[in-house]
Amino acid sequence: MKMKLLGSLLAGATLVAGTLKAEETISAVHAFPETLIYTKSFLSFVDKVNAKGAGVIQIDVRGGPEAIGMFQQPDAVRDGIVDMVYTPGSFYGGALPEKDAMVSSNLTAVETRKNGGTALIDQIHQEQMGLKYLGWFDSGVCYNLWTREQPTFDAAGNLEVNGLKLRGNNVYNAFFTNYLGAQVIDLPTGEVYSALQRGVVDATGWTQIGLIDLKWNEFLNYRIEPCFFSTDLGVIVNNEKWNSLSDEAKKILQDVAIQHEQDSVKALRAKRDDDFAALDAAGMKVVSLEGTAKANYLAAAREKTLERMKEVMSGQPGGTGNYDRLVELFYDLDAAK
Repeated sequence: MKMKLLGSLLAGATLVAGTLKAEETISAVHAFPETLIYTKSFLSFVDKVNAKGAGVIQIDVRGGPEAIGMFQQPDAVRDGIVDMVYTPGSFYGGALPEKDAMVSSNLTAVETRKNGGTALIDQIHQEQMGLKYLGWFDSGVCYNLWTREQPTFDAAGNLEVNGLKLRGNNVYNAFFTNYLGAQVIDLPTGEVYSALQRGVVDATGWTQIGLIDLKWNEFLNYRIEPCFFSTDLGVIVNNEKWNSLSDEAKKILQDVAIQHEQDSVKALRAKRDDDFAALDAAGMKVVSLEGTAKANYLAAAREKTLERMKEVMSGQPGGTGNYDRLVELFYDLDAAK
């Protein structure tokens, strides 16, 4: 009897230990503060994974840029310091210039998941950086130029930037400098509020949403249309960590990521409409380029960014072999007409 009881206890202990061992954990950080809408979107993805993955896989969020600097996060996930990072591809564009296909895209993650574009980006991440590209989140939202003072235009209707103290970063500098001819002041997101407050900058590019979250609308009074580019926010996972996960854990992470790609398009477009309505009610004025000036502006945003992509790709081990395919999969020429 004692032996049977002992055997039962050991079997139970083994079962419990096996159950505990089965639940795997991934550590994660995000590029932006928790108050920003994009971070909230990522955290909602985490909640979905943790709900669906109970007993199998959990994501342990360690924080944002206060935990690991936003520009150090891509290296941190590549080096295994953290398992997962939610960040713009532009933050590691020097190592993976192919992310510019997403920046210049006029498609959403739903479409590129379907046509093979996301699979190609995943393959490139794995080959060149040792990273699993899990999902392109929060797509379908584009960028505008936002200014403190009323914009001016030349006789042909082109935007004039002389004297404009324009905040730039890696997302749009090729467009701002090579087409608009602007002298940009590079600043991380967290420093822009104080720069606007002190008059260091008086204009910036930013997405259609989030201006209110960042409180930049306290200083910016004009939105210039049309919008350009696409957000390139995604989730990257250390490849060794990814490969170590059980098939069940991988499936949960991938399935939830694909669903969140779809959910976030709808959610952020609704947020954009709400933000625009709130900004309009507060007095934000909209100024639009028209005709040829508008067409040239949009074409340059795409072309100058793709030129940058091709140039940087040419100096990488993989070369420009994927260039044409990336352009084909991430841009719909018919939709642009």
